Amino acid sequence: MADPALRTPENASGRFYVDENCIDCDLCHETAPGVFARNEDEGRSFVARQPASPEEEALCREALESCPVEAIGDDG
Repeated sequence: MADPALRTPENASGRFYVDENCIDCDLCHETAPGVFARNEDEGRSFVARQPASPEEEALCREALESCPVEAIGDDG
């Protein structure tokens, strides 16, 4: 499970977030495009915007459950 204390500053405010353990594997971008984005300088992903629909929320949950390093969190 992602650590809320290690949330990266790029994350949009809200329920979903990415922490510093992200290895930028691209899985979240493929699963929920538009919600997750990449910080090229830091070599990690972040939540660019919170999901805007139940479908996007389900895709974020899928990304969270599939993350190989458990870097995606859900404060909801």
